[in-house]
Amino acid sequence: MTDVELTCHSRPHLLRGVKLKNDQVRKTWVLLAPERFLRLNAISVDILRRCDGQAALASIVDELANTYAADRAVVDRDVRVLVSSLVEKRMMGL
Repeated sequence: MTDVELTCHSRPHLLRGVKLKNDQVRKTWVLLAPERFLRLNAISVDILRRCDGQAALASIVDELANTYAADRAVVDRDVRVLVSSLVEKRMMGL
């Protein structure tokens, strides 16, 4: 990761032209962007569905930790890694 500055108040969202889609041909969820796509696992899909530009990062982490009965610190780290990587790929904004 580089210089992506995520705070608990960041409100991640997909950038214009980036779509979360259930690809029936590949039988998997994908993140579509102009001239590229990423295959996603179920947890990534769950994270991205919450990244609507309205919910703060802390709220997203709290919801996921509660949903999966997981350690909040672990969930926080995983969400930050995913969001940071998508910001770096210019697929997500804060």
